[in-house]
Amino acid sequence: MPKVLIADDHAIVRTGLRALLQAEPSLELVGEATGGYEAIELLEETRPNILLLDISMPDLDGISVIKQIKPRFSDLHILILTIHEDQALLREAIRAGASGYILKQAAESELISAINIIMRGDMYVDPAMMRELLDETVSPSRTQDENFESLTPRETEVLTYIVQGYTNRQIGEALNISVRTVEGHRANLSGKLGLQSRVDLVRYARDHGLID
Repeated sequence: MPKVLIADDHAIVRTGLRALLQAEPSLELVGEATGGYEAIELLEETRPNILLLDISMPDLDGISVIKQIKPRFSDLHILILTIHEDQALLREAIRAGASGYILKQAAESELISAINIIMRGDMYVDPAMMRELLDETVSPSRTQDENFESLTPRETEVLTYIVQGYTNRQIGEALNISVRTVEGHRANLSGKLGLQSRVDLVRYARDHGLID
């Protein structure tokens, strides 16, 4: 069973996370840190699989924590949990070694989904920030692709999950929408892009710089 450590200086946030994790039978909460230095100490003691890490803490910020612990805990999955919808912080966190970046206002089901995603070795980025991140990834010549620009933010989110190999049901759970709604978004994607199969959609995403 994956073990989870929380590091956040806000008591109310820790209380909410504690309740959420304790209600999840597939996860084990092994500790709570109120700051960066305490998080490092508890990592040594508890050896968790997952660290839920606030990016803004008074003694040692989340980015600095990642830089200190990654050389010693290379297998640790780090999920940044923050109020900052900031692309620069997102990129810095990923470069430092974070496995994911989620906003604190995310739904509870989305947090559990994010944990499951990073545990299987994939990267998770909060859907609220995904569209801007994808737009920055596309080269100037590609941004003029009218088909891509015609996609709604929700359709872009669905495309991102399809590319990661999610089923319709998993996409629905991640976005808190019905399977029928996911199917509708997939149909819209196919219509706008002129593509039918998942293979075609993955190829399109790769050709347009959305994935490596």
